[in-house]
Amino acid sequence: MEQKNKEILVWCSKNSYIRSMITDLEHFGNIPVSTSAVASLFSELKAGNQKVRNLELAGKIIRLKKGLYVVAPQVSRIPLSTELIANHLYAPSYVSMQTALRYYGLIPEAVYTTQSMTLKHSRNFDTPLGRFQYQQISREAFAVGITYINKQNYSFLIATPEKALCDLIANSPQVNLRYLKDVETFLEEDIRMDMEEVKKMNLTLFQNYAQVGKKASSIETLIKYLKK
Repeated sequence: MEQKNKEILVWCSKNSYIRSMITDLEHFGNIPVSTSAVASLFSELKAGNQKVRNLELAGKIIRLKKGLYVVAPQVSRIPLSTELIANHLYAPSYVSMQTALRYYGLIPEAVYTTQSMTLKHSRNFDTPLGRFQYQQISREAFAVGITYINKQNYSFLIATPEKALCDLIANSPQVNLRYLKDVETFLEEDIRMDMEEVKKMNLTLFQNYAQVGKKASSIETLIKYLKK
């Protein structure tokens, strides 16, 4: 009977600890965190990193890359944000191109790769949450036309619609907008932009980008098209 009581106490203690640990994980929300941050939940244990690995195997956390995790949504009770993850996965960076245009509802097609611009070398990451693609951009062009989107519990950096369109043009090797008809074909047929929204875009942002970004002549043709 005494042995049985000890087993019950051990079981209760263990499950109480697990419940406490899950509660601590919830505090991270959907913000990506380092191995050391997760391991800090087990500061009293010598094998904290192994506990992190066990949490991953149990599906409580998701490994994005070496040393970076995000709490599974069934634990955090907050939906994951691929835009937020993209900012943390490879920084400094901001979400852009077709991903941003789709986020704003300016193009109809789903985008299955999260596209971003970065000051670092271009790179791709394949994760359990999909592919994250990063294109290098100059420091001068990086600063033009980016904004924070604020949600209830987090925020992320993303291109404005104008900047996303410029980045897409500048980083699409097959796109060369020499004539106004080229612009029309690209917008209406190639990416199927919402043309009513295009007409509302801020010309100053396009002009600022043309001064510091790649494919200035294509961006200038786009400006001429929007002015007509």
